[in-house]
Amino acid sequence: MLLDYNSLLLAVGFSAACLSLTLFGTWLTARSDKFLLTWAISVLVVVVEVFAYDAYIEAPGTALGVLTLALLLLGFSVMLGAAHQFRTGSSPLPRIALGAGISFALALPAMALGYDGLAFMLENSLAALLLFGTAHEYWKGRAEAPAQLVGVALLYSLTAASFVLCAAVLAWGGKLVLGHAPSNWAEDLSLVVVIASMTGIGALSLALNQGRLARHHQREARTDALTGLLNRRALFDLHGKVPVGAFTAIVVFDLDGFKAINDQYGHASGDEVLKVFAEELSGNLRPNDAAARMGGEEFALVLKRTLPEMVEGTAERIRMAFAARTIETETGQLKCTVSAGFAFGSNEGVSFDKVLSAADKALYAAKRGGRNRVLDFRRAG
Repeated sequence: MLLDYNSLLLAVGFSAACLSLTLFGTWLTARSDKFLLTWAISVLVVVVEVFAYDAYIEAPGTALGVLTLALLLLGFSVMLGAAHQFRTGSSPLPRIALGAGISFALALPAMALGYDGLAFMLENSLAALLLFGTAHEYWKGRAEAPAQLVGVALLYSLTAASFVLCAAVLAWGGKLVLGHAPSNWAEDLSLVVVIASMTGIGALSLALNQGRLARHHQREARTDALTGLLNRRALFDLHGKVPVGAFTAIVVFDLDGFKAINDQYGHASGDEVLKVFAEELSGNLRPNDAAARMGGEEFALVLKRTLPEMVEGTAERIRMAFAARTIETETGQLKCTVSAGFAFGSNEGVSFDKVLSAADKALYAAKRGGRNRVLDFRRAG
């Protein structure tokens, strides 16, 4: 051999251990990203497999052979589950069970029956399929961070291709029984590829996590924690610097008697009322509309490309739907109503602040007029 296979194998184990520690440490800084923990576990399983395989090289045996195959295929199945968890946020367990179940059923019996050559062919082929599947998951999720995720997908694909090569070389040799671990140039090349790929994947995973954390902090800064809507600052960032035209409206809502609800039912019940109203707002948004909680019990909608009768219809629909809701709280059922006022910009363009102020005036006119109603600024005065 041109290279010392055992040294390469130990290098793979060391690289995998470093990647596992990197992923685990990264997960500790962002525990909401559970896929990082799943990913770290998968690499740790591969580390254990490397040392088991090193023992198999020194003393080949059926039991040890079955163990090394099972560990490698399990590790790659968990990697596939982690990739699916990253992309969808769903549990990795179904993918892990499917990948491990099928690969165990195909590869382990051959090793148990003494056909180690066939078993290693199957192992390499199945490992390649699992790695290609993992690459495909990251490829499908590439919109989140194109550079990093395309890089991860390519590295997994490259590693998968090296396993295909190992399987092809074994198949070309045609030996169903080897009596020892495979030893050929493809195995050496595969180890080099695995070392390089794991190093690259580790670096890209750090960059990916840093990007996720930054986006998470940005969302937190722009989002009202209770309702999930935009906050006042985010609404002004989006619309505050652009003049409001004649076909853009701002609707301001204020819950009626909200202080009395807090006093009678408690603040937890008040929070539930706010969340229910936020649901009604969100359910009536078009793709280009924006909804925000301005503070307390006050909310705002920005509606673009619209007309007065459309705005009034939307606000009335929200008002009536909310008034009809029976809200379940820890202290009992309750009902609440909402008042709203709206105003438009002009052909020349009006500042966002001025239109918001006009909508506020219409809102308070609606409050003075008896509450639980919607009022156009042009009819408010």
